[in-house]
Amino acid sequence: MPKYLVEASYTAEGVKGLKSEGGSARVAATKALIESLGGTLECFYFALGDTDVFIVADLPDNATIAAVQMAVNGSGRISSRTVALLTPNEIDEAARRDVPFHPPTG
Repeated sequence: MPKYLVEASYTAEGVKGLKSEGGSARVAATKALIESLGGTLECFYFALGDTDVFIVADLPDNATIAAVQMAVNGSGRISSRTVALLTPNEIDEAARRDVPFHPPTG
């Protein structure tokens, strides 16, 4: 199952909700959402800095994570970005593939 890194930042309204519900409730809600979509939550960390949350999760496919992104970002309370994570075996497979790329000349 594909693995994704989600980086999220709360808006001012999102921070108000977080303060009201608490961090543990947000983790539980995130876990329930991911599991309802057939995935698993590997880890959830709050952070200091430009990014408020880092999540690593397994989800069935790119369409599923895209749907999650639309729902989350559409809420107006969280802005998130997703990175598809690759295993070493996937990189090994990619390295064996011949890609007929030609850089621009000039």
